[in-house]
Amino acid sequence: MIQPEHCRTPSFRKPCGRIAALIFLGAGFASTAQADDLVTTIDSQPLGELWLNAGMYSYHYDRDRNLNDSNSGLGAEYRFSTVASVTAGRFYNSDRQYSNYAGFYYQPWAIGPVRIGAVVGGFNGYPRMHDGGWFLAAIPVLSYEYGRVGLNVAIVPTYKDRLYGAISFQLKLKVLD
Repeated sequence: MIQPEHCRTPSFRKPCGRIAALIFLGAGFASTAQADDLVTTIDSQPLGELWLNAGMYSYHYDRDRNLNDSNSGLGAEYRFSTVASVTAGRFYNSDRQYSNYAGFYYQPWAIGPVRIGAVVGGFNGYPRMHDGGWFLAAIPVLSYEYGRVGLNVAIVPTYKDRLYGAISFQLKLKVLD
């Protein structure tokens, strides 16, 4: 869980801080708040948390394709820092094939208790992407954790006619801290 002592107001002289602030201003998050008070940078501190998930639910942007929204599976996330974790798992994907994944979350910013960053990793099992073979992807992600439960929200972009964009919701349960 993000604690107040892990956060500090970012320097908006840095390009990443300016970009993050503009994104959230444009999305309407900062309509009444100062950007300096809204987005904080999380101080990196060591952690040792293990989270498990049972896959995800994906709301696909293209609703006419009859894609699989219920992406059940099994995955794990080991949070070794307040800003970083590693993840791996398997799920039944949007194309109704099994996919494996392994990746690295980096979430250095927060709005209140919500972590902001991306997951970068390898995925397989999508028939139109490298014939189902492994490929790399970087996906924006928001995370919220409260006690032993959490939620990762990934904003998956569409990639040509190979990968279908979606907003994916992944519930997780902390089993070790």
